[in-house]
Order: sequence, then structure tokens, then C-alpha cells
Amino acid sequence: YPSGNLAITVTGEGDQLICIVQEDQLRTAKIRALFQSDGRSTCYYPNGDEWINMSIQGGQYLDQAGNRVRRWMWPNLSPGPHVPLSPIFISLNRHVGVRILAQDKIFVSFLAMGRQAKFNMGTKVQASAARQLPPPTRLGEDELLLLAFRVRILQLFDRMRRCLNFPSSEQWNKIQPPTYLMTQAVKILELCMAADISDELHSSIRAIVNA
Repeated sequence: YPSGNLAITVTGEGDQLICIVQEDQLRTAKIRALFQSDGRSTCYYPNGDEWINMSIQGGQYLDQAGNRVRRWMWPNLSPGPHVPLSPIFISLNRHVGVRILAQDKIFVSFLAMGRQAKFNMGTKVQASAARQLPPPTRLGEDELLLLAFRVRILQLFDRMRRCLNFPSSEQWNKIQPPTYLMTQAVKILELCMAADISDELHSSIRAIVNA
């Protein structure tokens, strides 16, 4: 960002690419969106609530009250008539936008100081491949809370390390947390979506990992 804060990180994990969009904040780098090359993606409102969630089967668009505004299935994975996708454009903030045109055309764009960078995080998954994927892992409430607190503790240790290495708060506040911590936080939120837990617990876990 023009402020110097990290905006977008693209990393590789095995044969998969992961694109993470962070909020323009100095002390805490809240995750605003996560895009994975295996077809899974999630965008969040500024308060952390889910905005858009996509999988290899399709996706859904939620309003800020949590109501489903739109739902669709990708054409190549729907054996019969399917709900078509109308193009979606959202602004995560004044610099980062997301355009969803098709399963293989999901664009993350960054615009600042007259220059633009664009990433296509879409993918094309065949129906046969989708049927072979294992079902998502479902964890219990206690396990999800333990994972969330583990990530939070690692985040605190990282801040302590930065404080010791850079005594000046102006210096260590500008250093972004490790990418693996952000990735772990997002994975926990994905597990919460797959688990049968209350909205209250989901909100608590989200607050812990994004604190």
C-alpha cells in the first residue's frame, strides 16, 4: 500500500498457489481475502464476516447480516441446469478489488499511485476430479478453539521477537507477520465453515486469530 503496509502476498505450498489480501493496517494485518489455486476462495467484510465463499462446486455471496444474496454452480460441474453466475465485482478497500467472471477468471487487482497489478486466481476443475476429492475435515469445538489459541500464541511470540529485535516501535510495527501464520489463520476459518458450530463460536474463533 502507499502507506508501506503489505497488501498482497502470493506464496506456493506444494503444487498450490495461495494469494492473501491483507487490510491496510500497521499493527495488525487482518486478512481480507484468500484465493487458492485448488478452487477454494473466501473474501471477508472489514469486520471479519464472510462476504464471498467459493469452492470447486460453486460459490455464494452473503450480505453483512449473513443472509445469502446469491448462489451459483460452476457450469462444468453441474450435470443439469445450473444457476448462472452474473459477474461480481467487490472492492475490499480503495486499492484492492475482486472480479469474478468465471471459475477460471477470478481477478484480484491492486491499484495505487497510478500503477496496477492484476492476478488471475481462477482455476478449471473437471467434474471427475471434483468427485474424487475427499470430504472436508470436520473438527469439534474444543479442537477448533485449541487451534485458534495456538495461532494466537504464535502471533504473540512473533510480536515479542520483533519487539526484542527492533526496540523502536516504529520499526517493528512495520514488519509484517510471517506468511505461514496468516495461512494457518485462514485454514482455521475454513475449518470453522465446514464444522457444525454456532455463529457465536465462529465469531469468537475469528476474533482470536485476527486479534
